[in-house]
Amino acid sequence: MRLTRLFLAFLIITSPMRSLAQSESQGGPLIDYGTRFIPAIASRGMVSGPEKLASEAGLAMLKKGGNAIDAAVATSFALAVTLPRAGNIAGGGFMLVHLADANEQVFIDYREMAPAAASRDMFLNEDGTVNKRKAYNSVSAAGIPGTVAGLIHALEQYGTLDLKTVMQPAIDLAENGFAVPAALHLNLRSAAKRLGRNEEANRVYLGGTGTAPAMGTLFKQPDLAATLKRVRDKGFDGFYKGKTAALIAAEMQRGGGVMNADDLASYRAIERKPVRASFRGYDIVSAPPPSSGGVHVSQILKLLEPYPIEDMGHNSAAYLHLLIESMKLAYADRSEYLGDPDRTTIPIATLTSEPYLEKRRELIKDDEATPSEIIKPGDVDDYESTETTHFSVVDQFGNVVTNTYTINFSFGSGIVVPGTGMLLNNEMDDFAAKPGFPNGYGLVQGEANAVSAGSRPLSSMTPTLVFKEGKPWVATGSPGGSRIITAVTQTLLNLMAFDMTLGMATSSPRIHHQWMPDMAMVEPGISEDTIRILEKSKHKILRSNSTIGRVNSVQIEDGWFYGYADPRRPGGHVATW
Repeated sequence: MRLTRLFLAFLIITSPMRSLAQSESQGGPLIDYGTRFIPAIASRGMVSGPEKLASEAGLAMLKKGGNAIDAAVATSFALAVTLPRAGNIAGGGFMLVHLADANEQVFIDYREMAPAAASRDMFLNEDGTVNKRKAYNSVSAAGIPGTVAGLIHALEQYGTLDLKTVMQPAIDLAENGFAVPAALHLNLRSAAKRLGRNEEANRVYLGGTGTAPAMGTLFKQPDLAATLKRVRDKGFDGFYKGKTAALIAAEMQRGGGVMNADDLASYRAIERKPVRASFRGYDIVSAPPPSSGGVHVSQILKLLEPYPIEDMGHNSAAYLHLLIESMKLAYADRSEYLGDPDRTTIPIATLTSEPYLEKRRELIKDDEATPSEIIKPGDVDDYESTETTHFSVVDQFGNVVTNTYTINFSFGSGIVVPGTGMLLNNEMDDFAAKPGFPNGYGLVQGEANAVSAGSRPLSSMTPTLVFKEGKPWVATGSPGGSRIITAVTQTLLNLMAFDMTLGMATSSPRIHHQWMPDMAMVEPGISEDTIRILEKSKHKILRSNSTIGRVNSVQIEDGWFYGYADPRRPGGHVATW
């Protein structure tokens, strides 16, 4: 097996592969850079992530004798410097950890929270319509940041190195600067108009000119370096209290926001029980609410499990028909039942149970699409007894981390807090500003996810671990807003049902359907004959140049680590040791 995978890796290394870029987290054009992607194989440690300098910062911790958690924290802080469109210290996310010695999995929820003064209708105009500017591009759109608290919690509870050590690479990158790579130049160029509307964002990222810095330009971020140093020196209090907190509160007051210093000081990261499922002998451990990812990945896998999909052929019309219909059913349930588990009861056990899914499976016709308007959220009473970035880490001790975090849109709200060098998130849009109506990603959400003071908004982030014969086998996850769940699910199906290598499983073309709107998005590479067959079966198809996710994974097989960073966007890197 190892020799076969090494040979396949050699074929990938020596073959041209298109590198794809996406201009915004919600989807953008595919750009062919004519580059080659190189997968990686190692035996001591690996970080598979979206950006080279940050992945190498994480690997440096492994080389110092640190574990996967140390590497994950270092990578996260570094991404706030080198990947500002999604890496962050003023956003939030989820970290899923496998602890080898205890043979247990820990899920750390550091999702943003609604401030105490937030209210259900705060993003509605007088006529009841959603005020999109306020929900997307104002200080009111920012939830209480959770990233710093979450990373400190992970390090203090499960890391082995100190905060000063793991943060130093990020501080050095911000203070000394780095040459602007192609990916960052393109990200800033695509967002220049939006960033240019905010005076501080324009100054920090565009040099005050409204124009992205040229490739190769030395890019320094002294204000961000100072903010990171305060965290390094004072830990939690260095961000949630003192100067940084005062600067955030001042910007909120200036812009008419509702977050204040008390909100910041009260934030806490918490641990939750992950969602667990199985598929054909594999055990899946994934994100629980307030993520919808684990529930709906589990639903789609279990809905498909009885079908002989491997005999149908990968990305055949028969297989894609079943996949699309399963996606619809899962996202319909998402619209009704998912939200903050601390504020609403979520029937996880029922939604992922075989009796419930067997009844839902009856809605799947063999050869014809069921219109989304006919599909409703399932009845759980009979059974009850949402720019993001992702990376995966494995260390020489057997620990594994899969981490997804976000500031929502690409470059978040587009607002930089003066004096901090950091972008505010616009995660409040992940609540249902108006239940029953779509958010910025087109997701229809219900009352369970209405804006509520102190609540954590529903998310699609799906850090996931797969176990084979009781041992960690794959760590994976993706950015992509509403497309995260379907990107992760298809990667897992490619590995578990179609027996692909990690590179093939990641690079294969994907589809996406989220129930509403009733449209299946297909990436380039899906056969036109297949698309025509699906259309004859009454599927509505959107041939899209937008990417579906950016999956960054590691796989453990026969004592070897295999890493692959999705080539759909430029800049991905697997750091190995």
